[in-house]
Amino acid sequence: MAFENLQDKLSSVFKKLRGRGKLTESDIKTAMREVRLALLEADVSVKVVRNFIDAVSARALGSDVLDSLTPAQQVIKIVNEELTALMGGSNERINMASTPPTVVMLVGLQGAGKTTNGAKLAGYFKSQLSKRPLMVACDVYRPAAIHQLQIVAEQVGVPVFEMGQGNPVEIAKKALVHAREHGNDMVFIDTAGRLHIDDAMMTEIKEIKEAVNPNEIMLVVDAMTGQDAVNVAEAFNNALNIDSIFLAKLDSDARGGAALSVKAATGKPIKFVGTGEKLDASNIEPFHPDRMASRILGMGDMLSLIEKAQQAFDEKKAEELERKMRQSRMTLDDFLDQLNQIKKMGSMQNILKMIPGVSGKQLDNVKIDEKQFTRTEAIILSMTKAERENPSLLNSSRKKRIAAGSGTRVEDVNRLLKQFEQTQAMAKKMMGGGKVKNFGGPMAKNRKGFKYPF
Repeated sequence: MAFENLQDKLSSVFKKLRGRGKLTESDIKTAMREVRLALLEADVSVKVVRNFIDAVSARALGSDVLDSLTPAQQVIKIVNEELTALMGGSNERINMASTPPTVVMLVGLQGAGKTTNGAKLAGYFKSQLSKRPLMVACDVYRPAAIHQLQIVAEQVGVPVFEMGQGNPVEIAKKALVHAREHGNDMVFIDTAGRLHIDDAMMTEIKEIKEAVNPNEIMLVVDAMTGQDAVNVAEAFNNALNIDSIFLAKLDSDARGGAALSVKAATGKPIKFVGTGEKLDASNIEPFHPDRMASRILGMGDMLSLIEKAQQAFDEKKAEELERKMRQSRMTLDDFLDQLNQIKKMGSMQNILKMIPGVSGKQLDNVKIDEKQFTRTEAIILSMTKAERENPSLLNSSRKKRIAAGSGTRVEDVNRLLKQFEQTQAMAKKMMGGGKVKNFGGPMAKNRKGFKYPF
């Protein structure tokens, strides 16, 4: 998880401050020295760290903090605000064309995840904003690049425009004509990358830029490369005057230096981040500096968690489930549907880290078996329709048949049935005046005696 090490170190610093009650200048200077070391260890650039510490120190040493009844909280508030400012202040959106199509030109080095994340981005705009995107294959050099784009685009349900190993500039120009003729309101141009920045690469990208006049030039960089990502961003910005950055593999970077440095180094905002390998909306997020600052300081990110739930949960299905719960008619099909909606939200490990007060360190010894979702689904789908609607039919022979059909054990079937019974019992308790008080998949509390099926 991104910033895991930094989060733990900052939590330790602020814990010491809270324990001191009233703070002295010496306390704050000592804390800022520890924060400086934590940021440097997170691979944040020296210049960025220096400016950040100067800004925080200037505010933290003011009388409003030193004379405050809760000085530690004031310092944390200042650090939170300065972290937010460092990463851009607020979420910025893609520049949309006044007359469609909006052209987004994706650039970056080979291996940064440009093609895969470009498809995720197109899929995001299709599923979340009801756009009709088109992917354009302008990487004509890398072996199987066009085929890779076709595969990932198909997985997110987005068409691809390609002309084989032709001239990338001509391909881009004809793709725009195709988009206008076929009603595509967004065009994502997947340009060629290189293993390193070279003149030929930049010349070709500049020619494509001049030919199609993109509304947005988005640089895709790999967060795991740390300061190298910042250096790449500076080089591309100097050559192309990019508009934004897509930070890929953010969940795999425990340090987070790129996210904290790239805006300060280039002046260009991070607009999206990639947080997983799967090609779905749960693995791409608009970048919100204020929410990310809260995560870094161990305050969680409830807004993003709620948004993920809203994207995953079907309102009509929720209303239907509530009606069934009122009538005590919840079935195993309903139970499975709820699990599948939770699964759409992404990794449970990452979801738990968005909850305020839950740090990566606290989850180190918590083993979450993501495959349990699959096993649960296999068990339920091995039942007949009648058995799913009325689990009381499940005698020992039926359970043996279901276990054999799902590749599990009878004990697993019994465990699932027990969890289902507990869910039903919890649902009845949450009913008050005929209305559900607190039921919502991942938003529901893990009450005493109830265990989630993972």
